[in-house]
Parts: sequence; structure tokens; C-alpha cells
Amino acid sequence: MRGIGLKLASLAVMLAMASFVKSATAEVPPFQAAFFRSLFAIPIVVGFLLSRGELRQGLKMVNPKAHLIRGILGAGSMMLGFTALSLLPLPDSTAIGYARPLFIVILSAVILRERVRVFRFTAVAIGMVGVLIILSPRLTMLHGAPTPDETLGAVAALLAAIVVAFIQLHLRVMVRTESTTSIVFWFSVIATLVTGLTFPFGWVMPSGWVMAQLILAGLLGGFGQVLLTSSYRYAPASTLASFEYTSMVFAILVGYVFFDEIPTWMTIIGAAIIVASGLLVIHRERQLGLSAERLKKTTAVM
Repeated sequence: MRGIGLKLASLAVMLAMASFVKSATAEVPPFQAAFFRSLFAIPIVVGFLLSRGELRQGLKMVNPKAHLIRGILGAGSMMLGFTALSLLPLPDSTAIGYARPLFIVILSAVILRERVRVFRFTAVAIGMVGVLIILSPRLTMLHGAPTPDETLGAVAALLAAIVVAFIQLHLRVMVRTESTTSIVFWFSVIATLVTGLTFPFGWVMPSGWVMAQLILAGLLGGFGQVLLTSSYRYAPASTLASFEYTSMVFAILVGYVFFDEIPTWMTIIGAAIIVASGLLVIHRERQLGLSAERLKKTTAVM
């Protein structure tokens, strides 16, 4: 129960972070928001490691190249995700993000040559139908002409989900030599450096309130990561995985209250299909007996 509570708390905190980012990106570009998200997460992560006496372990790198790749991919997915947040309603960008487990199954089959039997293949196919339902109003003329912002946001959200799937596969290899604390710490540092390189490409001086939102987004992002990592100390990944989808409820409430966003029926239907297929994948992986320790480690550092 403690693990579940920490998982739900991490989802709520991460959604609050996303809300600040969404609000701030009305004034600043998404990659600038990604820089602040990474930078101000560092003191939270360092404080957490100090409180557990794990700072030295967190600073240790066995494979610097693996950390660099993880940091670059993570920064890329963050900038894509923030672009989607700035252009799409919060429930829509959240729902498209649920496609991550589906892409993980696909990439595992293509890259790692893992066997994907009929059950998981069918679950992934069903999930992709849900993704297409959400994307169709923004990528096709079936429901009227989409705006360029809608199309860009939908593409960015989809690419972010694909990049996160690549990160998951990379972490499966990384955790063989690197500690969870090291991966969490160096991701924040490297992502800060990578997103900082975007300074010449349109950064603006934010107003006082927007600056406060950017700082809060970073602090909440770091705190959410700490809560997420801590949740896997008390409960197995297979137990916590299904609770990921409760963030849709939070997203709908926050979108409605703070951004006056009402999800369309296409979004709700598509999200329901994606969630159902994701739960089927989780159920099947439990049956296949995938390494609980591997799942625990890789999920804890996402």
C-alpha cells in the first residue's frame, strides 16, 4: 500500500509539473522549459541522495557513454513532450503518451529479437487502433482540417512516446552496470547540459510568474522522480504498472479546471482502448514471468 501511495503521489506531482510547463510554454519555448525542468530537479535529487547516504554511489559512473546516450534521449523526449503539452489539450497529450508500452513491445521484437506471440501482438494492434482514433482528428481531414499546431503537437507526442520506448530498452542494458541512483542523478545533469544548448534558438526572458512556474516545474519534476523511485522500494513493478493509467483522471480534472479543456469523445474512446491494451500487455508479461528485478530497476529510473 505504501508503494501504491507513492506511485499515485508521483503521478499527481508529475501532472502538476506538466500543468506548470503547459502554462509557461504559452510564453517561453518548450526547450527552454525543458532546461528549467532539468536544472531545478538537480537539488531535489541531490537532497534525496544525501538523505539516504547514497550521493557517492549516485556520482559513480561505470559506463559514461551509456549515461550520455540516456541523457540525450531523455532530453529529446522531454522537449518533444513539452512541445505536445504546449499545443494539445492535457488529456490528449497524456493519452498519446500511454502508447509507450506498445512501442516497447514492438521495439523489443525488432531490436532485441524478443518473441512476441499472438496475445501480445493482438494487444498491441488494439492499442494502435486507440492511438489512431486520438490522432485522426489532427492528422487527417476526416473530422475537418486540423490546424498546423494540432498536427505538430500530435506528431511531437507520438515521437516522444517512441523515444521513451527506446530509452526503456536502453535502460534494460544500462541497469546491468549502473545503479538506479547514478542513472537518476546523471540524467538530470546531462539533460540540463543538452537542453541548455538550445539557448541560441529562441529563448526569451520570462515574466516573474512564468519564471516561478518554470522553477516549480523543475522542483516538482525532481520530487516526482524521487517519489516514483521510492515507490519501487515497497512494491513490485508488476503491481504498480497498472496504476500509471490513473493519471488520465488527473489530466481530465486539471485540464477542465485550469485550462478549460474538455476531452472529446474521440480522445476518451481512444484512451480507453489504449489503456485496455496496455493492461493486457502488463497481464501477459506477468504470465511470461519477465524478470521482476529488471522491470523494477528500469521503471524506477524512467
